[in-house]
Amino acid sequence: MASSKGLKKVLLMGKSGSGKTSMRSIIFANFLAKPTMRLGPTLHVDHDNVKFLGNLVLNLWDCGGQDAFMEAFFNSERSQTFSGVHVLIYVFDVDSHEHKKDMDQFVSCLQSINELSPEARVFCLIHKMDLIKNEDDRNKLLEERTEELAKIANPRKLTVFRTSIWDETLYKAWSEIVYQLVPNVSLLQEKLAKLCKLCGADEVVLFEKATFLVISHAITSEHQDQHRFEKISNIIKHYKLTCGKTQARFRSMEVKNSTFAALVDVFTSNTYIMVVMTNPRIQCAAVRQNVQFARSYFEQIIKSKRM
Repeated sequence: MASSKGLKKVLLMGKSGSGKTSMRSIIFANFLAKPTMRLGPTLHVDHDNVKFLGNLVLNLWDCGGQDAFMEAFFNSERSQTFSGVHVLIYVFDVDSHEHKKDMDQFVSCLQSINELSPEARVFCLIHKMDLIKNEDDRNKLLEERTEELAKIANPRKLTVFRTSIWDETLYKAWSEIVYQLVPNVSLLQEKLAKLCKLCGADEVVLFEKATFLVISHAITSEHQDQHRFEKISNIIKHYKLTCGKTQARFRSMEVKNSTFAALVDVFTSNTYIMVVMTNPRIQCAAVRQNVQFARSYFEQIIKSKRM
């Protein structure tokens, strides 16, 4: 069991029906998007300790968004709820017809965080963006909400993401949130860059084993698709779930065509690795060998990162 130092308290808040429990279930409980439509509303608080990357444990508080519960969080349960928080994730529903009320509740939440957990990182998710069909309209809304939230939070810094359970944006947001909680991640990234160069690869990506969230990556050449890692997370997570239905266990896969080759394999006890190459002279067998030689070294790095 992780020590208290390994626990990172994460508050997941927002109005009822905004999609908090659905996204949590997809990321941490291996749900596909469609079955989450049958999930009921959270009553009061759903506590869950999620083991992530060894002894790092996310102490996740999924807080019910009904008015009675929000009132309690901001008053009688304020200290219990907002003390010792490492990360606040506040979810806004783009389909909400109570914008002012949503913002007022966020202000109350931010005031409590500022007083009781001033060092906490704050992330806002503008959720259900799939309901807005035009990409230009989605970008415009994100820009407007980001500006509005930044003014409300000033001088506190916050990060705003657009998300949907139906595409890779959910994985992008949660990958960046969890990335902030992994201690000494710069060391991991430095060593990953050396492995990338050693393999002659275009890029190397490290995924957390259970969630397939991106932990770290290294690249030697730029790629035009800025969401490719999250798309891969989404695809492979779905493939792993499909394998599970047939009692098969996913371990590795190799994809190759005339322009590139990609290897996805178990790396350390808590991670998968993906190596992408465009140089046709590099053989996947040689890359597998380099990955095998690097396993024990990276296992030690990850263990040394545990709190």
